[in-house]
Amino acid sequence: MIVVTTPTGRIGRDLLDLLLDARDAGPLRVIARDPARLPARVRDRAEVVRGSHADPGLLKEACAGADRVFWLVPPTPTADSAERHFDAFTRPLCEVIGQGGVERVVAVSTLGRGVACDAGPVSASLAMDDRIAATGVHYRALCPPFLMENLLGQAGAVRDRGAFFLTVAGDRVLRTCATRDIAAAAARLLLDPTWTGRADVPLVGPDELTPEGMARVMAEVLERPVGYRRATAEEYRASLARSGTSEGWARSVSDMVRAIDEQGFYGADAPSTPEWAPTGFRQWCEEVLEPAVRN
Repeated sequence: MIVVTTPTGRIGRDLLDLLLDARDAGPLRVIARDPARLPARVRDRAEVVRGSHADPGLLKEACAGADRVFWLVPPTPTADSAERHFDAFTRPLCEVIGQGGVERVVAVSTLGRGVACDAGPVSASLAMDDRIAATGVHYRALCPPFLMENLLGQAGAVRDRGAFFLTVAGDRVLRTCATRDIAAAAARLLLDPTWTGRADVPLVGPDELTPEGMARVMAEVLERPVGYRRATAEEYRASLARSGTSEGWARSVSDMVRAIDEQGFYGADAPSTPEWAPTGFRQWCEEVLEPAVRN
């Protein structure tokens, strides 16, 4: 049996579609805070456990009889810090693994191992990997760089202001990955009973674009002017605070964007892995960003 966390998120939704379409997935169980948000085919074909996978008792119940788990710690802007947030989710999983039964865990993590330092959610993700792997479970950490879907929150700015905003230098390569490729990688691993041990799986798209290059691609696809505007980490932190993000989470995320800019772990040194992350930025703009901007 496979247990899927965050089934209503972008990655979880795509993953469930792939698993439901697979002939050899076996029984599926999902953990959902709001089962009403699940598609009808998921409610019809998967067992649904209502609640949060940070709840130790609920997670133990959900993993009973399961041998594979898809694990994703959801970002929670109201949390007091990224480190404590990741810890609150990871401890119950490690306890469940220690009780036996779960053989393989596939989790969404990040690039940056051996490079990222004091990087908020990035550092918390990498610490999560170490903690889960220390249980002895067979473990694969899916490691994307900057997610293309992070730009969807700026669809309005692209449409109305002709610009998008990040904190990295406009002329430096920023590696990207589409969430659909994370879901595909997770399905591929969850359906493969042969891998063992621990490994990171880099998910780096085929492009070598700078933010300024991304702006040019957007402009060509959208057929309108689009520019890149660089913001400081403090400006980004202030914008998070205005949107209702807790002070601690805003601080953690501003630490992350500062580290990405200063330490460069999502940059040109990360080679592309098209066998795991084939979606190019132009294709993503055509299929995902353009409809969001048009609406």
